[in-house]
Amino acid sequence: MSHSAFTGISRHHLGQVVAELAVPWQARRESDLRRRCGQERRRAAGAGRGHELVFTDRVLVTLAVLRLQIPHAALAVMYGVHRSTVTRAVHQVRPLLAGRGYATPQGQRLSTLADVFAYAAACGIRLRIDGSEIQVRRPPPRRAGRRAFVSGKKKMNTIKFTKVCDERGRTLWDGTFRPGRQHDQTALKTDGIDGLLDQFPVQAEMDAGYRGLHRDHPGQVSVPPRKPAKNAPPEVITAYEQARHDQSSQRICVEHAIADSKNWRSLQRWTGRREYLPETIQAIGSLVSDRAAAR
Repeated sequence: MSHSAFTGISRHHLGQVVAELAVPWQARRESDLRRRCGQERRRAAGAGRGHELVFTDRVLVTLAVLRLQIPHAALAVMYGVHRSTVTRAVHQVRPLLAGRGYATPQGQRLSTLADVFAYAAACGIRLRIDGSEIQVRRPPPRRAGRRAFVSGKKKMNTIKFTKVCDERGRTLWDGTFRPGRQHDQTALKTDGIDGLLDQFPVQAEMDAGYRGLHRDHPGQVSVPPRKPAKNAPPEVITAYEQARHDQSSQRICVEHAIADSKNWRSLQRWTGRREYLPETIQAIGSLVSDRAAAR
């Protein structure tokens, strides 16, 4: 199970992840035990019933679920445990992966959009920002807000997220999770990007869906030029095509960053509970950013 075909990462990378998460996992486990018992531990660590899945195996089954979306029941058969044991392991390890943040070549890890803008301002990085969406299960009939997940673009139930990367296509942040009906720019404005653009002298490449941000921050946000009229002179159309091509060439790396995350089967079509998808996107993004930071 430690092969990269199952985990999506190299064995060296896997060893680093296991070593990094071992202490937070143990601390969270002790906290859960203390809350359940209502008092401090009375026996030394190691006493009592042993784990059916050791911590390393818990990380392995979580990565296998994220990478290949293997059913929990199938992994339970492979490890000789009950399906609920695998499910519990995934729910324990996935938040730890999501909370790692996103790696950078300088070694620091970024957790919020404000961290990304501060990092970009300090290092002189021109950001690339774009949205993407993932198909999810349709909410049950007669549930309030059911239509909110219907994407006008894909004509299916989706959840959207925003990807931020640098000029090398290295993922710096995933966030702004929202139902598929909400526009990308609206969600990003709700997360406070206007204030961050005012606070930090950062430039960003975006697509035509963010023209409102370009209007409010013309010196910082770059979007494709508007299409000229049908009766425009040939030289105007030629200049437009060249400008559109140049801007697209600058922005294409964010599409590659989105593809890096969607190479993981879980993000091609999400079949689990919708409330767990943001955590899954961030967990996969943190692993993808580790490899990208080494480029």
